[in-house]
Amino acid sequence: MLLHCWASSGWQTRAVIVIACPGQGSQTPGFLDPWLQDASAKDALARFSDEAGLDLVKHGTVSDADTIRDTAVAQPLIVAAGIVALDALRKALPADAAPFGGIAGHSVGEITAAYGAGILSDSDAMSFVSERAVAMAEAAATTPTGMSAVLGGDQEAVVAHVRSFGLEPANYNGGGQIVVAGAHDALARLADEPLKGTRVIPLQVAGAFHTSYMQSARDWLAGASRTVEPQDPTLRIWTNHDGTEVTSGTAFFDLLIGQVASPVRWDLCMDAFSAAGITGLIELAPAGALTGLARRGLKGVPTVAIKTPDDLPAALDLIAQQ
Repeated sequence: MLLHCWASSGWQTRAVIVIACPGQGSQTPGFLDPWLQDASAKDALARFSDEAGLDLVKHGTVSDADTIRDTAVAQPLIVAAGIVALDALRKALPADAAPFGGIAGHSVGEITAAYGAGILSDSDAMSFVSERAVAMAEAAATTPTGMSAVLGGDQEAVVAHVRSFGLEPANYNGGGQIVVAGAHDALARLADEPLKGTRVIPLQVAGAFHTSYMQSARDWLAGASRTVEPQDPTLRIWTNHDGTEVTSGTAFFDLLIGQVASPVRWDLCMDAFSAAGITGLIELAPAGALTGLARRGLKGVPTVAIKTPDDLPAALDLIAQQ
């Protein structure tokens, strides 16, 4: 669907390109290597490393999969990569390019999106994600928990089934995928007794993120983030809370804090993109997961995954075609 607006020359079609910012699990060893060929990106990543208190350049180039799977490392790494990719895309845009139609992030990607919408500065985004990562890692260490993806099945039936094991839905990803979380023994029982017509895939994560197990992380962030002064968005942005558009920077930041202990509703975000008339989706680095979900949840919408700078021309082509 395209939006139509009236101009002096008559009715014209306006594209709605949505920028999508991925969450934890999208990172792979060495994925930052290609970005470091650009001097401005290299400088930015060095600065972000100082702000995060982590050597993000090292973790994005030579650290192994286990190291970058660590929540305290993964989250700052993902946000830093997304900011670098977004800045590179904006720098490459022609001067007469139309503005993007909106931006949204999945889980920790909402911090990248908050930067892209002008709610947070890059410094505040990196400081906040560092606090978030440590708080969630500490909450995860308190009680051994994990996550599994449930593929297929009716959504309501899946939720009822997993709750019968004492598990909580954590990510409603759309396209027939729900990520559930809780105690390891409960996840094992679910794997042994899946709902008919579904498949259960254990995920390599360190805790039950976006569930009640993260309440201590949410409480910590509420106190630790009082110095941040969010600005109202300059670009349309949707929230993981319920897929609605948020026009207040303070309200969005409050939702960011609460999000660590509540489910990610990416399914509702994709519904909102459709309602807004999305004509294309561009996923920032480390890309791939959200374009995959879009192929199932936004059928027919063209997508581009910016994994390396070599993918920027494809993103520019998509924008030009629209």
